[in-house]
Amino acid sequence: MRMAIRRVPLVLLACGSFNPITNQHMRLFELARDHMHSTGLYQVVGGIVSPVSDGYGKQGLVEAKHRIAMAKLALQSSNWVTVDKWESQQPDWTETVVTLRYHYDHVLKEYEQSTEKHNDSSGNSTPLSSPTPQLKLLCGADFLDTFKVPGLWQDDHVEEVAGRFGLVCVSRGGLQPERCVHESDTLSRHRHNIYLVREWVRNETSATEVRRALRRGLSVKYLIPDAVIEYIQQHNLYTEDSERRNKGMVLRPLSKQAQQPVKSLDD
Repeated sequence: MRMAIRRVPLVLLACGSFNPITNQHMRLFELARDHMHSTGLYQVVGGIVSPVSDGYGKQGLVEAKHRIAMAKLALQSSNWVTVDKWESQQPDWTETVVTLRYHYDHVLKEYEQSTEKHNDSSGNSTPLSSPTPQLKLLCGADFLDTFKVPGLWQDDHVEEVAGRFGLVCVSRGGLQPERCVHESDTLSRHRHNIYLVREWVRNETSATEVRRALRRGLSVKYLIPDAVIEYIQQHNLYTEDSERRNKGMVLRPLSKQAQQPVKSLDD
């Protein structure tokens, strides 16, 4: 008699500026969930949007409180993706691997609490075969390119992101994520833990282009949710002045890594 395979509960975490969140950002979650379900191995049980803190130092980055509020408005209709503000509230920029560790600890605690409740109510212990949940980093194909930027990533962080957690990467435009994986020894070594999702319905909306349109007084309807457009108008975000914010600053990841002891960076 064949035993049914128990699917592994999976949470998808997306980190980024979300400046502002776009329909494309939200589509990544839907595409990734469909793909991971199609493997027959996973059951996606949740998604997390984690906007970066103001300490990131990227030009034109509006305050985290606004990016959090816009993301929450955008995801009002989702019954499985939530917005988490922990990373955005950190006084300094937080490495992606640190954010992954933080959320995985929370995922495990919730899992342990739910199994304890199940044990108490049923009087039976949970079967040993019950799969432990996993957390994977959800990203666009352009994210893989960041591993190539000298000084942006530490080798051991890439190793942990790809090896311990794993990536679900949705391709868009002319980007070739397969090449990024092939050209990195670390990513290639963990290619079994990197899921490449092909997006057949092209949607190449970028937050950069959305900000440009807003600065120029052009319509962004159908590129971002109406509730987000209203919020931007109410708070007068994405103006020529706001785009000059952090101008000339070195991205915090680069300046922070420069302060680390010298070591080879393969990313």
